[in-house]
Amino acid sequence: MTNDQPSPKSKNPKQKYDLEERTAEFAERIIDFSKKVPQNQITKPLINQIVRSGTSIGANYSEADEANSKKDFINKIAIAKKETKETKYWLRIIAYTLPELKDDARKIWKEAQELNLILAAIIRNSNNKK
Repeated sequence: MTNDQPSPKSKNPKQKYDLEERTAEFAERIIDFSKKVPQNQITKPLINQIVRSGTSIGANYSEADEANSKKDFINKIAIAKKETKETKYWLRIIAYTLPELKDDARKIWKEAQELNLILAAIIRNSNNKK
């Protein structure tokens, strides 16, 4: 799916995609990026780490959607936010290890940063609601 098409799950046709779809698409980008990384002794652990952190953002966001309490919701969103930070770290390390992938890593890093800011806003707004 391209970024200029609405998500099939979007309720508003003007909305490009909902956050659940966006995090799933992010996970797919992480997997595609990881397939480009040649496997050797150094990169294998990096691939495992980035796939784990990059795909768990959406998983934790989905769990937050089903939270039993506000505290549980905020906790799951906070975990998803932490995973965005970890993913950015692994992208940096992979870009250092494989400079030829630096441009691809940078594009994904920017999306991870946007997700981090969105999740931070959700936490902030949830904490401000009584």
